[in-house]
Amino acid sequence: QVELEESGGGLVQAGGSLSLSCAAFGLTFRSYVMGWFRQAPGKEREFVANSDWSFTDIYYADSVKDRFTISRDNTRNMVYLHMTNLKPEDTAVYYCAAARFRPGYIDYAEEYEYDYWGQGTQVTVSS
Repeated sequence: QVELEESGGGLVQAGGSLSLSCAAFGLTFRSYVMGWFRQAPGKEREFVANSDWSFTDIYYADSVKDRFTISRDNTRNMVYLHMTNLKPEDTAVYYCAAARFRPGYIDYAEEYEYDYWGQGTQVTVSS
């Protein structure tokens, strides 16, 4: 069975930092693009960041670029999201997701490209 388990969420003041972790089970980790999405209250889920297995293709949403960093440890089947200079608008449930590699061009910022999802971890940023 495939499971993705996020951890590391919590309450942080604006300007602070927080690191999220995602552990993947039951899949060939290096065959998957790993991504982070988030969903704020009353809003649609949105793309945050993703990384291929080799770290050569890494993308960030404009809203988090230069503040968030995605990384992964392929030997431990772990993906991380280090967040700095957090803002109240970063408040959301953050989801880890895995997308199996597919031939051709794939936009891994699209939710529908992802095969597996974690249950999410809450990040709350106070002013």
